[in-house]
Amino acid sequence: MTQPRALVIGGRRGIGAAVVETLAEQGFAVTYTYRTDAGAFDASICGIGLDLADRAAVEAFALAQDDAPAWDAMVQVGGTTYDSLAATMDQDKAEAVMQVNYLAFARIARAVVRPMMRARYGRIVAIGSVIGQLASQGNAAYAASKAALLAYAKTLAIESARRGVTVNYVAPGFVDTAMMAPFADYRKPTETRIPAGRFAQPKEIAAVVAFLASRAASYVNGAYIPVDGGLTASAGVPRA
Repeated sequence: MTQPRALVIGGRRGIGAAVVETLAEQGFAVTYTYRTDAGAFDASICGIGLDLADRAAVEAFALAQDDAPAWDAMVQVGGTTYDSLAATMDQDKAEAVMQVNYLAFARIARAVVRPMMRARYGRIVAIGSVIGQLASQGNAAYAASKAALLAYAKTLAIESARRGVTVNYVAPGFVDTAMMAPFADYRKPTETRIPAGRFAQPKEIAAVVAFLASRAASYVNGAYIPVDGGLTASAGVPRA
């Protein structure tokens, strides 16, 4: 049987690196994109430079996928943040977040899904955030981009389902990555509001992604899957 191939958009570090490593462990031949530094992976894992903020670069990358062999799985991880109150949000910065977190995925997915549909098989997984469905002060731009990502993923899911392609959205809560480092002073009070009492490890998110990228997940489609230690199921009342 031919080795399955997976493309991970934004696989350099954090959740992305965990996804790259987990999919490789599951037998995929993995190609990942990175913005500036390729990082250190096994020699069998291929890295490609791609800045998701660069619309021309994203377009060129997507065009190269149109007539390429179908990927068995594509996972979108790359993202960026911008913190601002909604009433003072800078338009240019908000649009930059939308480009990286949503528009880049939409363009690449549009290219990748066509060969998948021709092959009548494919798995697409978008890594979003629980913030795409819950309000969080100062996160208007980020939340809007993740909500847009979810809406697009659900629509693509129903449009490609009859061709054997599934599209799902994984929504992590708080994850122990470098992205959370600036908020270290708020970690302990935040953990008290998570029923699990802790942040997730990147591998815990990657494990869910690996299932959705597998053949076993053939009837999971258009799903919103929170991986948040019970955060969104909770009323947010601190435990004693």
